[in-house]
Amino acid sequence: AVSWYDEFQRLYDTIPCVEVQALKEHNDQVLHLSFSHSGCLFASCSKDCTVKIWSNELDISLQHSSNMRPYNWSYTQFSQFNSDDSLLLVSGVFVGPHNSSSGEIAVISMENFTLLSRVRNKPYDVFGCWLNETNLISGNLHRIGRITSCSVLWLNNAFQGIESENVNVVKRLFKIQNLNASTIRTVMVADCSRYDSPDLLLDYEEQLAASSTCPVFDLGSDSEEEEAKPRRPAEPAVQELPAAGGVPAEQGLQQLFDDIMEGRVGPAMTETELETKVAELFVRSRTKPPEPNLLPTDSSSKTKYLIFTTGCLTYSPHQIGIKRILPHQMTTAGPVLGEERRSDEFFDSLDHVIDIHGHIIGMGLSPDHRYLYVNSRAWPRDCVISDPMQPPPIAEEIDLHVFDLKTMKEVKRALRAHRAYTPNEECFFIFLDVSRDFVASGAEDRHGYIWDRHYNICLAKLQHDNVVNSVAFSPVEQELLLTASDDTTIKVWRSPRAVRVRQARRPRPRKLLFSWLMNQKS
Repeated sequence: AVSWYDEFQRLYDTIPCVEVQALKEHNDQVLHLSFSHSGCLFASCSKDCTVKIWSNELDISLQHSSNMRPYNWSYTQFSQFNSDDSLLLVSGVFVGPHNSSSGEIAVISMENFTLLSRVRNKPYDVFGCWLNETNLISGNLHRIGRITSCSVLWLNNAFQGIESENVNVVKRLFKIQNLNASTIRTVMVADCSRYDSPDLLLDYEEQLAASSTCPVFDLGSDSEEEEAKPRRPAEPAVQELPAAGGVPAEQGLQQLFDDIMEGRVGPAMTETELETKVAELFVRSRTKPPEPNLLPTDSSSKTKYLIFTTGCLTYSPHQIGIKRILPHQMTTAGPVLGEERRSDEFFDSLDHVIDIHGHIIGMGLSPDHRYLYVNSRAWPRDCVISDPMQPPPIAEEIDLHVFDLKTMKEVKRALRAHRAYTPNEECFFIFLDVSRDFVASGAEDRHGYIWDRHYNICLAKLQHDNVVNSVAFSPVEQELLLTASDDTTIKVWRSPRAVRVRQARRPRPRKLLFSWLMNQKS
């Protein structure tokens, strides 16, 4: 801020909190919204099994609708434009039994809205994402035991029609073991090359060091005493995974079997505990160690992070996994199953794990990919999980955490205002979005919410008639926000300033009486 008045005007006049349009073309719950990078188009996914593409002109209008039921889809759930807006990734759920977890990813051309390819995706809440202009990431799940599985992440070429013995259209990226009924879900990609030119810095000391040309107004602290207090260690903790040490895993596994056969294991282990213990020992001896030096030091680095939800204690997602994607892994060229591996490198390890201590229900990246925002519903502070199929109860309040992906530290106190009510087994994803100055999220309390990224304050509540599932800022105009709800509508919100500007541009209709008088004179 240059002055207090400018800052007040920004907070008062530029928040997209005025409803200007309600789109009602969907006939079932609207689950997700995504803008093209140019801001000219956006896509919506719904329980009515269509993906609709809208034109963002003076008044938003429907441009195209694709029905996915002919492909045996139950509904569409997620979409994402590629970097040049020429292709649209659409993720959906297959028709099947209630507990079915299979889904599919479709790629649609924006030139003529034709379906280019379809890729299997399991579990369906992996969603999928673009790695670059022509390659996308999908998932697969292989059961090893009752509560142990293996997640495989695949790199797929969007143009599956290529048929050549010399050109692959798919390549295995990573293979990760899951313990205690956990699985990998909600994948996204962060571009490390953009970290050194962020839109804003959320750490005050770093802001101060970077602000040599203009003054910085610190309006965030509640008091001078609070500012003077030493900072507590950030929670949730970011854990760097240690290398396996101590007793070799093969000896540990053999020792466990010997103890079981000779009755030296006590108290008696349950079948679930035994499976988890064996899996932990096995994965120690069959996992490739983490990549060294995860944090990027070169601003021109082409490294990207694969970010996803995972877990280690129960099936509900309670950890964020981070895995570095190296430049040579960003193409489908080479062996389909990836590089050759030794027998002790059967699985890939995670480079970092962030433990949230709660059920993760949403994630979003800032426009500069520097900060990761995470919606979660907290577990009780001292809870103990003895059965992975019985996760702890979760809070109604939703916490919004903020992590700096350059330092791998939490940089903000959790934001609060929004709420959710569904229990663990029915909990669903609530999508959030981040602009230069604001962060927005849906909620189960029939409202969307907007916070200021600088000051941790809730600025606006946006009314719907049912659960708000998704929000989306225009990437070129943060004073335009969309919200999608179970009430089957998409609402369009603009700032008071944008509304005034748009009204001034519209030609005012001449009054009927004035027109009649002018006609009489002539």
